[in-house]
Amino acid sequence: MQTKKTKTRSFLKWAGGKYSLMDTINEHLPSGSKLIEPFVGAGTVFLNTNYNKYLLNDINADLINLFNELKSNSQTLIPDMRTMFDNKYNNADSFYDLREKFNLSKDTYERSVMFLYLNRHCYNGLCRYNLSGGYNVPFGKYVKPYFPQHELEFFADKAKKATFTCDSYVKTFQKARKGSVIYCDPPYVPLSKTASFTTYAKDGFNLDDQAKLANLAETAAFQRGIPVLISNHATTWTRKIYEQSSHIDVVKVARTISHKGSARKPVEEIFALYEHT
Repeated sequence: MQTKKTKTRSFLKWAGGKYSLMDTINEHLPSGSKLIEPFVGAGTVFLNTNYNKYLLNDINADLINLFNELKSNSQTLIPDMRTMFDNKYNNADSFYDLREKFNLSKDTYERSVMFLYLNRHCYNGLCRYNLSGGYNVPFGKYVKPYFPQHELEFFADKAKKATFTCDSYVKTFQKARKGSVIYCDPPYVPLSKTASFTTYAKDGFNLDDQAKLANLAETAAFQRGIPVLISNHATTWTRKIYEQSSHIDVVKVARTISHKGSARKPVEEIFALYEHT
């Protein structure tokens, strides 16, 4: 079990972020020397745990490039990011011009600077790409988007403990060794046919992937002695695919993504721990 008294927010707005669930996650995470996250997302679990080392992976290349730039070049990157938060850029015309520039750019540093701008100025902090790999989230119309100076600096400092990779979740599991702990926060199983926000990368994450992930967790825990914790929506499907886990816990959480505020009703999330005893 991990313990941390105060919680730290990511510098990114993120659909499905784990800030409100960190107490629950820390209660379920086993001890170990290294935490491995195949789906690191905004990095909230990384920021709010105390392992000696981290292997943090995501299929989103923009995200991993940003984390690596922040780790190695924060003193230049953070001031450059701040310039994008001038009020003159907080309008639809500037947003769509910069979004187009982002999609055309091949420079990882430039894309990292613009990624934070897009994340903080877009609708609801979504990160979504079209089938061609183009970022396509619309303008968010915020009065004054927050520039996360402290959060960026905190992340950059803690990143010294981390290795960031852009691989498949399968390859990330293969890198795990005895003494590691794996936490999986995959794109969640949709609650309805119209409620899917799983297209963080152009390849998506389907139900076959969900079942494959559960099988990988079983193998890692019961054959290799590497504990795995998985979170997801609590549905009939997830209860079924996680039935081989050592322990299941279901908690109610408030939804944060819905186009109607009145529709943001509590939903159940499932935590499945695979651990050899």
